[in-house]
Amino acid sequence: MNAICIISARGGSKGVPYKNIQKLGNKPLIAHSIETAKNSKLFKHVIVSTDDKKIASIAKKYGAYVPFMRPKKLALDSTPLESVLVYTVKKLKSMKLDFDTFMIKDCTVPFIDEKDMQGAMRLFKKSNCDGVFAAIRAHPNPYFGMMEIDSKGYLQISKSLKQNITRRQNAPVVYAIDGLYILKVDRFLKTSKIFMSKTLPYEITKAHGHMIDFPIDFKLAECLNDLKKTLSM
Repeated sequence: MNAICIISARGGSKGVPYKNIQKLGNKPLIAHSIETAKNSKLFKHVIVSTDDKKIASIAKKYGAYVPFMRPKKLALDSTPLESVLVYTVKKLKSMKLDFDTFMIKDCTVPFIDEKDMQGAMRLFKKSNCDGVFAAIRAHPNPYFGMMEIDSKGYLQISKSLKQNITRRQNAPVVYAIDGLYILKVDRFLKTSKIFMSKTLPYEITKAHGHMIDFPIDFKLAECLNDLKKTLSM
């Protein structure tokens, strides 16, 4: 198996402007994912896909390979990740880069570590599956503690079962997919889909799965980063 890691980092983030290169601790956010991927020893190349020259420069400084700039039309708010990946994988193949497997690492989930990456890859290698996704147990759970509006405007349980769920621990396990995906190149190019029928979860902790979408998430990430020095996360 020849694997590469692809980190997608466009310049036009809206929730937290330029969040990919904002400092978390003593280094830019994207540097955490680059260093973790390199330290995992899983990949021939750690590649950053970006449309932004500043992000590209910082990524190179921390040891990522940035072989080309992403077209601006693939760096819009509305651009699906699948479109970015199809372009990136085909472009890398046209450059004769040798790989048959790739991991997508979201740099806005900085606490996914080397052990998470290695564990997910072990599961992928030993399973006859289309993909492996990092996953955290969802809380709240749509079977307990989450509601939506019905046709009359009233609240109702999002997902119900024949048997009433009276406590969270009895609810079916639901996963939030978060920050890391492993796929086979040939299967992905055939479907152009990240999610395929035989996809397995690799469970990570809630702390490792902390995602930065809004300014408050960045503040919480700073707290978690400080806690890493004193606690085993």
